Amino acid sequence: MSLDARQSRTARFIKHSIIILLVTIWTLPTLGLLVSSVRDKDQLTTSGWWTALITNSQSEVFRLPVAADQIEVADGYEIRTQLFDQGAQNRVTSWGLRADDLAANAPDLEAQFNKSSTLLVAQDGTVVWHSSEKFTHKRGPRLFFGADYPPRFGLDNYREVLSSEGVGRAFINTLTVVLPATFVPILIAAFAAYALAWMDFKGRFFFLAMIIGLIVVPLQMSLIPVLKLFAQIGSVLDVPSKSYVTVWLAHTGFGLPLAIYLLRNYMASLPKDIIESAYMDGATHFQIFVKMILPLSMPALASFAIFQFLWTWNDLLVAAVFLGQGEDKTVMTQQLIELLGSRGDNWEILTSGAFISIAIPVIVFLSMQKYFVRGLLAGSVKGG
Repeated sequence: MSLDARQSRTARFIKHSIIILLVTIWTLPTLGLLVSSVRDKDQLTTSGWWTALITNSQSEVFRLPVAADQIEVADGYEIRTQLFDQGAQNRVTSWGLRADDLAANAPDLEAQFNKSSTLLVAQDGTVVWHSSEKFTHKRGPRLFFGADYPPRFGLDNYREVLSSEGVGRAFINTLTVVLPATFVPILIAAFAAYALAWMDFKGRFFFLAMIIGLIVVPLQMSLIPVLKLFAQIGSVLDVPSKSYVTVWLAHTGFGLPLAIYLLRNYMASLPKDIIESAYMDGATHFQIFVKMILPLSMPALASFAIFQFLWTWNDLLVAAVFLGQGEDKTVMTQQLIELLGSRGDNWEILTSGAFISIAIPVIVFLSMQKYFVRGLLAGSVKGG
């Protein structure tokens, strides 16, 4: 094998290894999110998703029932209870009456509790507390035990999210925000991009430079000024300063610089002879734009539509600032935060909520992915 062939093979191996590494880094968090979304809640809070297929051993504490739960039997009195939920496949490995003596007793073996009673903890979690005298205690003693918890999977997390009040309404609210906030910037940007690419007027390159400069302005810097402007307009016109119209305008304004830049570069890269021939045949700029430029620019339009859709769908900041509060204004991202709880004690449902939230964006991306890379690459090169 020649030196050039070996170098080419080595370079190809390095390139493929880097690609595999990048794909793995990107895929692992998504895989972890998917596995966590179908795991049992208790196991999700005590172990990582990478242990989902491993039986976990845990130490637990359980308080025995009070005397009111006793039943009379032939040779005395009994209190029966169960450590695990019905149908669980958990198994008790040891138990004790003190935290520092967890391995004092084996399951399925009766042990002396006090002078008049015995305690039996079965491997399946059944507890039988037997006494020759009547129980009189008002507070049950604690039972410490170790148990093996096999992997448990299910759709309970998804059912909880879908059955939660407000999720369906939030889904509709999100669509109400996203659809206009996606198509309006594309419509405006397409006209502006054509003007900057194919129409001669004074200050064309100055406007283009301003648009490129707006791309690098952080979104957070413009929130308060834009919100104050909407408030002033609302007070003059006697309309709400926070509504669907304001969030549509905000998303349109924030998305226009990048949209115009990408579409202008793409349209400028189209064959100049076709445009000049149509112009020589008497076609107006509007006719050229509608009948020629738009059909040829579909890859760029579709790629930006995907980009804008994903951004507006997953947006929380702009919606929270410009849409306001209320059941008819809560989007999916805000609804998931409300499901999380004020103290974050329901964080485990975020995994299933995240997958429900990304379902529509994934469908949109997969259905239009062939345009995405083609349009972005075409719009990122220097045009004419």
